[in-house]
Amino acid sequence: MQRRMRGRQGYGWLQGRLRHRGYRMTLARQAALQVLSRTRDHLSAEEIYQRVQRISPSVGIATVYRTLEMLTELGLVFKFDFGDGRARYELSRGPEAKDHHHHLVCTHCGRVIDYTDFIDEEVELLNKTERHLAKKYRFDIRKHILQFYGVCNECRKQG
Repeated sequence: MQRRMRGRQGYGWLQGRLRHRGYRMTLARQAALQVLSRTRDHLSAEEIYQRVQRISPSVGIATVYRTLEMLTELGLVFKFDFGDGRARYELSRGPEAKDHHHHLVCTHCGRVIDYTDFIDEEVELLNKTERHLAKKYRFDIRKHILQFYGVCNECRKQG
């Protein structure tokens, strides 16, 4: 399992972060990270549990919930609320990630689109906004997450 993740998501960074904070790489943690590393979907805890069961049937749902909360606290996993009443999770790509993205959330069907193709003007505006907020509130901004809510093209066509 380690070999598979090392090439895909920087397994060393994930394992190092756990060890640095005094945690071991348990079977449940490995399975949850493996599930999240193999998808671009924003999975709920229940969906992660179902996939973890295929890898390690002995891992219970309570363990998956505890694991996700711990991984979120450590910054290895992001937890989102897209307004559907279920927390959704996504693997952090690490401190040097090149795939930063925002989310477009359809309020009609619940579809979540990862928005990654930023143009220079958007990047410039976000950087300027971060600098302004940091100065105004004397706040050291380390990262940001943006979610836009609206109606996707397919839903607009239907009604």
